[in-house]
Amino acid sequence: MSEPPGSVDWKTNGVKVIPGDHLDVDTAQTPGMDRAAAINLARVGAQKLWAGTVTIHPNAKTGAHHHGALESVIYVVRGRARMRWGEKLEYTAEAGPGDFIFVPPYVPHQEINAAPDQSLECVVIRSDNEAVVVNLDIESVERPETVPWVDPIHKHP
Repeated sequence: MSEPPGSVDWKTNGVKVIPGDHLDVDTAQTPGMDRAAAINLARVGAQKLWAGTVTIHPNAKTGAHHHGALESVIYVVRGRARMRWGEKLEYTAEAGPGDFIFVPPYVPHQEINAAPDQSLECVVIRSDNEAVVVNLDIESVERPETVPWVDPIHKHP
């Protein structure tokens, strides 16, 4: 049901600008990575999106995982990203500054900072507010040097 013209307070229910130095670091974290939320339900009332930043430390790697039914977009700001995906993480691609990475729903993947001496800085957008991460018990092609994403919602596999 749409609101009649003039009945919505667009000043408080309209566009929101989130300054880059006011991101919320009180979000799920993974060793070797620093995440910060910009857009989510709690911060701006977003119903269908999560957006934020992630900095992946030099040489850091995640374990194999997927994000359920969510679609993810990663925009590389600085550094070199390597993605591995597939049933055995047998496929690989790299992305650099200015490149976009699309991860479809349920795709097993591993995120890797391809640089041994430089942080990888990215913007991440997901198609829902839920922090869906399913850690997978498959052998990673590039052995993770960190642990799977574990927080109060996601238990160790």
